[in-house]
Amino acid sequence: MKKSLLILPLLLHSIYSFSMDNEVRVMESLSMYSKILGREIKYSISLPTDYFRGSRSYPVVYLLHGLGDDETSWLEYGTITRLSDKYVKEKEIVPMIFVMPQGFRTYYVNDYAGTFMYQDMFVKEFIPYIDSCYRTIADKQHRAAMGYSMGGFGALILPLKNPDIFAVSVPLSISIRTDDQYMNENAREWDEQWGKLFGGVGTTGKDRITDYYKQNNPFYIFEGKDLSELSELNIYIDNGDDENTLCRSNEELHILLSNIGFPHEFRVRDGGHTFQYWRSAIPNAFRFISDAFESKPYRGDVVTKPAPAHITDQQFRSLIINNKATFVYVPGDYDNSTRLYPVIYFVGTFTKSQCQSVAGFVNRESEKNNICQMLVVFIPEITAGETKTTISQIEEKLRIRKGYRFRVLAGYQNEAFKVLSSVINEEQFTGCILSDGFIPKESISKLLSDINTEKMKSTSLFIDAPDKSTYFEANGNVHMILRDKEIQHEYRVREGGGGFEWFMAGLPDILSYSSKRFHK
Repeated sequence: MKKSLLILPLLLHSIYSFSMDNEVRVMESLSMYSKILGREIKYSISLPTDYFRGSRSYPVVYLLHGLGDDETSWLEYGTITRLSDKYVKEKEIVPMIFVMPQGFRTYYVNDYAGTFMYQDMFVKEFIPYIDSCYRTIADKQHRAAMGYSMGGFGALILPLKNPDIFAVSVPLSISIRTDDQYMNENAREWDEQWGKLFGGVGTTGKDRITDYYKQNNPFYIFEGKDLSELSELNIYIDNGDDENTLCRSNEELHILLSNIGFPHEFRVRDGGHTFQYWRSAIPNAFRFISDAFESKPYRGDVVTKPAPAHITDQQFRSLIINNKATFVYVPGDYDNSTRLYPVIYFVGTFTKSQCQSVAGFVNRESEKNNICQMLVVFIPEITAGETKTTISQIEEKLRIRKGYRFRVLAGYQNEAFKVLSSVINEEQFTGCILSDGFIPKESISKLLSDINTEKMKSTSLFIDAPDKSTYFEANGNVHMILRDKEIQHEYRVREGGGGFEWFMAGLPDILSYSSKRFHK
């Protein structure tokens, strides 16, 4: 046995030397012996394409896997090498080394009992080992942590606990819980997972909120009075709108960071707890990491802005409704047929030229057959309790297909809350859109508390919110309450502070959503 233990490190060293000599730049399931843990720790690594062509050193991204996965997961399911090579070639990101360590079921922390000191191993042994074996830029400015699920927790907690080692944190679908969620977690799941890590096995309620738990919980760390040590930390959080428990916990973390004024990026996109979702996060995540490595402000997410499009005078009309001008877009064949059309009602303050921009884009997407043909009606404002009357007046003057399933009501900025109030428990619309909603947070819980889930089965909601909006908390609360009540909806949080250009960047998703609702 002793002889075999001596041979193993020599064998691994030989494999490593062979890889370097033969310019093998992607190596899976290598190994480092940890004295702290008393065992081998596996890891995979992906080196830049030009690693063997010179002597330069590179920044490092530690890619952390989720519960049940291992050091090969980012290579197998994340296709990390192919994607990074592509972005480097396109000069989207700087070349960087990706290291994927074995994380077990540790959440990348030391357990409370001191029996498996994973974070100590990671910081005191693993990072120095990587720095000694590969040409890394061995300082915090050029070191990032990125991970999904359990690895998302690790990608956040490692920099929070070690701000002298990491300057970049990119957690995806963070497996984190609020206190209430911890206290109400299923007993078996609690004991096998959180209790073993943070203490409190066999306990319930507040007894689970141990001191050790608080020391290793991002909520408590950020609520601490002195955050000066974290002032250089760059954070980019990304979470899918189809998450269950993590919907609330990730949103609450964003709300906390926003309320205390801690700079960060926060995104919610379409998807759930899958590698398909996490792969789709990579382009912007890598841009964020690359900019931080170069000490540059984040250049922003990749956004395809709708190009200007034009419509004929016959396609853009005006009606007088409630003594106010109401602009209307009609498809090009409107005057040459007797057919009826679905309709989107956009309620909000838009200039005439802005209405024409929206109409032009709708027309082009329709002609490309990306969306179904539809009418678009721009209503300046809507009065609570008079929605039906206003809609009836409009539908007397236009050929609109009958039935709620062919109507979508969209509220923009100041009109969003009134639009939401209009659709609650009313089978009038197949979809309700809230874009850049100026929604008072004190009113949301009251409005949605008595929502009738049966009556809302026919109406889906689409919330599109800026991550830097003043109304971030209210928009997030709408999502969380709808998720708790299992009411169908889509939720997006996009980069920016709102406004018409921001609205236009989200218009493709709004139209796609509406078209699918019309033709469900």
